[in-house]
Amino acid sequence: MTKFVFDLDGTITKVETLPLLAAELGLSDEMKLLTDLTLSGQIPFDKSFKLRYLILRNVPLKKIQAVMSTVELDGRIVDFIAAHKKNCTVVTGNLDCWIEPLAARLDCEIFSSTSELDGNLPVLTKILDKGAVIRQLKRTGDKIVAVGESFNDVPMFNAADVAIAYGGVHKPVDAALAVADYVIFDGGELCRLLEKLNSREV
Repeated sequence: MTKFVFDLDGTITKVETLPLLAAELGLSDEMKLLTDLTLSGQIPFDKSFKLRYLILRNVPLKKIQAVMSTVELDGRIVDFIAAHKKNCTVVTGNLDCWIEPLAARLDCEIFSSTSELDGNLPVLTKILDKGAVIRQLKRTGDKIVAVGESFNDVPMFNAADVAIAYGGVHKPVDAALAVADYVIFDGGELCRLLEKLNSREV
């Protein structure tokens, strides 16, 4: 079986979600800088996420989830996931409780960074390693097609059988382009390729 593994931010979502959340605190510039440095690989994802988490950790969870519920998704990718739900997985470094509204809309297997709640505030417990998730999924014998665009997707690309750099929101970073088997900038074209890969062995 072929399993399709998608990054969330900037792949399925039409915006990077953490800068959107930071706007609620008037910290858009600081968050955008950290996000841009992370996407390009100038700051390791784990260190960057800890800093971005610290910016947002005191925002009440209900407020964060309310913002997340308004995030626009790429309808073509959402439709593909809905049609192949058992074969689709989302991997995101984002925090599990923050993305609950998006997870409910996608309604498929999701791996994310994890947290525990202290009252109404999340406490970060583990940052996701995307490469480790792919290696775990491959133990079942499935062929893995990975879709993403940022520096922290590179470990996922390296572990997958097929890597697709998708520039639907912004240009994939050079490190992702260097290891990608396909580079696509249109959601419709991406889903047509995914359907072809689903109909044959990868």
